[in-house]
Amino acid sequence: MSFLVNACQIKEQNKPLFLDKMSNEMYLGLDLGTSGLKGVVIGADGNVLAQESASLVVNSPQTLWSEQDPESWWQACVEVIRQLQQRLDLSKLKAIGLSGQMHGATLLDAQGNILRPCILWNDGRSQAQCEALMTQFPELKERSGNLAMPGFTAPKIRWVQENEPDIFAKLAFVLLPKDYLAYRLTGVMSSDCSDAAGTLWLNPETRQWDDALLAATALSQANMPKVYEGCDLVGLLAEPIAQELELTQLPIVAGAGDNAAGAVGMGITNPGQGFISLGTSGVYFTVSESHKANPDNTVHAFCHALPNRWHQMGVTLSAANSLAWFAKLVDKSVAELLDALEDSDIQRTNVLFLPYLSGERTPHNDPLANGQFVGLTNTTNTEAMTLAILEGVAFSLLDCQNALESAGSFVDELSLIGGGARSAMWRQIIANVLNKRLIYRDGGDVGPGLGAARLALLGEQHSQGKDIELLITEYCTMPEILEVNEPDSTFGRYYQDKYDLYKAFYQSTKGFNEKLASLLS
Repeated sequence: MSFLVNACQIKEQNKPLFLDKMSNEMYLGLDLGTSGLKGVVIGADGNVLAQESASLVVNSPQTLWSEQDPESWWQACVEVIRQLQQRLDLSKLKAIGLSGQMHGATLLDAQGNILRPCILWNDGRSQAQCEALMTQFPELKERSGNLAMPGFTAPKIRWVQENEPDIFAKLAFVLLPKDYLAYRLTGVMSSDCSDAAGTLWLNPETRQWDDALLAATALSQANMPKVYEGCDLVGLLAEPIAQELELTQLPIVAGAGDNAAGAVGMGITNPGQGFISLGTSGVYFTVSESHKANPDNTVHAFCHALPNRWHQMGVTLSAANSLAWFAKLVDKSVAELLDALEDSDIQRTNVLFLPYLSGERTPHNDPLANGQFVGLTNTTNTEAMTLAILEGVAFSLLDCQNALESAGSFVDELSLIGGGARSAMWRQIIANVLNKRLIYRDGGDVGPGLGAARLALLGEQHSQGKDIELLITEYCTMPEILEVNEPDSTFGRYYQDKYDLYKAFYQSTKGFNEKLASLLS
């Protein structure tokens, strides 16, 4: 029996989550993820009418490197719009909003041409540049509210400056991934404060670029796009692009980084609310009423996509990706692994998994952290290893929860979004490990795309003079509850003891990580 249920089943049947055939107005959200680009169309009532997707490829030409060709994003964007046009009359579109993977360094020359592949959020090559930035610019932590980590954009630019000087000499503009799509759509260079906060160049309190932070990587405001709120209009669809896509010159809204957009899609807009995203990476996200920086606990403190709101995050770099990696390794699908685990009735295992396949952010800030299976024997089977992966990712989220709570961020319950949230067993394990009530909502698998579409609706309506806070209250609602997972106290001691071992194995083996990495150098 498959764990992929409810909203996922509808998606796999290529049907909209909701259907409003009478809608005369539509809003499109384009969500540029790591493994694919999704398009989500909603009606004027906020309900989802249709969704489509196109896959993307990540390249790893060297150890710790993770890159993508920005041209592939544009091709995926065109493909998704074409797919949606086969299902809906997109002449009714009123606006387009954008969501995207954060931190990626998209480098352009003075003519707007791509200089090199985009260095992605999970690229770990710039640890030395992070250390140099923190040493040479001690004010960086205070002004940005965050530690320098290899995933962020600024140290990537320092790496290019030091290792690819010919490229750096031609560098005129730096755009984040979704902002490159906005540039291709409009010809306007723009960003939003939620995504820009993940570069280390934005001051989250002012919600604008900081001259001193830019100067730390030999850049200035001339190299950066204008920063907007996520629901602000940044331009119109350029006439040649509108003709190519068979659309009108409709407004384009700034949009948001994927996690902030996911929060908008799930109605997580007010302080005290939070969610967990189980996508390629794992994110523990809470809303705050002000900028609450706590970098020493490796908590990300960023702007929310909506005005006068901020958020804090803990991030684990390999969540659903850990399960996808193992499925590929044993030549099975993720669904097959989960089905076999359910049929086995295994609920506990002495196998332990550390999900550090791409290094780790919260709480270690360690790009050299390695993934590990511990406790393997001749009798270990794939079901036990699958369960260990689900538990290991849950423990990494508990690390995030502990970091956030040490920073003063507490929530009573959490919504779940992302492809991994479809697994009922995984949801229950996470509820048990975190000792939190988890709520799985309809449309959770398209949260960022839905949020981008909602931002398009908010922006288009706000441009007509409607109050933005009233619009947020009306349209940024929480979707229907599909399932609630309450923590099961009977597993409390098992998970606590195993979590203690999880932490101990990282601490006892981290000294070997650099030596292992050097074996291939």
